[in-house]
Amino acid sequence: MAAAAAAAAAAAATGGTAPGAHPVFDLSKFWQEQLGVAEAFESDFKNHPLPLARIKKVMKTDQDVKMISAEAPILFAKGCEIFITELTKRAWVHAEENKRRTLQRSDIATAISKTDMCDFLIDIVPREEAAKVR
Repeated sequence: MAAAAAAAAAAAATGGTAPGAHPVFDLSKFWQEQLGVAEAFESDFKNHPLPLARIKKVMKTDQDVKMISAEAPILFAKGCEIFITELTKRAWVHAEENKRRTLQRSDIATAISKTDMCDFLIDIVPREEAAKVR
């Protein structure tokens, strides 16, 4: 247990790669950074990285949804932004493990297959895609 903690500390000190090991994705550090960004966030809520009209359109595909408040698409947009960032960082770790500097579909598929949270994406990105690379 102490060896794992030492390796994690060394990984953090060396920029995310444990000595003699594979790159590391520090999930707790990622969420601490996201929390800090959210707390320091000041906006007029007019400019968004994801189109709110498209998010609202997706929300309305559910037949039970009748009305959508103005805040709901903004919260979904931020949630999507964080989800995309986390998935990208997980995929980047896999690309670095394979000594590449370009993300590929297989990196994303591997990140999805290694994360239980992403099980809902199995139909979109099959696990066989990730298995081809291994």
